Amino acid sequence: MPAIVAIPTVVEEVLVQFADLFPNEPSRQHFAEYLTGLLIAESKTVSGITRAFAATTDQSCLNRWITEAPWDVQRVNLHRLEWHQDDPLTRYRQDGTIAIDNTLVDHDGKLIEDAGVFWDHADQRYLIAHDYLIANYVLPNGRHYPLDFRRFRKKDQCDADHPFRDHTDLCIELIDWVIAQDIPGDFTFDSYFTHANVLNHIHTAGRAYVGDLKANRKIVVQGQEWVANAWVAQRLLPCLRTKFTVAGHTQWYYTTTIRIPKVDHPLRILVLWPERMPNSPAKS
Repeated sequence: MPAIVAIPTVVEEVLVQFADLFPNEPSRQHFAEYLTGLLIAESKTVSGITRAFAATTDQSCLNRWITEAPWDVQRVNLHRLEWHQDDPLTRYRQDGTIAIDNTLVDHDGKLIEDAGVFWDHADQRYLIAHDYLIANYVLPNGRHYPLDFRRFRKKDQCDADHPFRDHTDLCIELIDWVIAQDIPGDFTFDSYFTHANVLNHIHTAGRAYVGDLKANRKIVVQGQEWVANAWVAQRLLPCLRTKFTVAGHTQWYYTTTIRIPKVDHPLRILVLWPERMPNSPAKS
């Protein structure tokens, strides 16, 4: 691809907003180069970004700026979020949603800090990767942007300065961070995080949430314990399903209040079917 010969206008505009967060002009220049590389360079690595410029310093300069230079990552991130509040299209809203999920970012080498071998459920293969938990802000208008993240470390990568924290610990840490920043909205996540520790923590904090429920989870309905998919198959007959249509898309649903063992508050379960007939697969 052609080499980058100048900082794009959009990055120059961003630099105006963030210039005061960096101690000197070389640091601001590295910030602009890094953003430009993330937007344009084919390879998003430090060496790949450096190679993409027609004229630049050695890649070690950008690397030292990222890893050693005295600028505050959290301060830059908080300023980014404040900047979003100036635009009505990205401003926080009470009906916004905080989506939490983990994702794997694959790498080519094992010597990268905190990289490890992880199973990728999407591709059904093992990867050398970083495992990130990310909190994203999603608005009803479809706009969305990341709020903050935490990086998972395997036990053998931890020490006294970096004690082991599992995915639940990191998820709760992100939840607490969002609440501490007074970011409005309800939380949502997939079935991996829909368990007692996370649900109880959010409920105690006074926030609402929506989570997927695994089909083999135990639930308690009207005092009787069931496996969720067995309860759906045996009790939720077609006559109990209610039709609804949104934007031309029709589904059937059933909803009621249940309990989940170790969750200290009642929950409302929503079961969805693409068709009314009993052989249609349900989703809860």
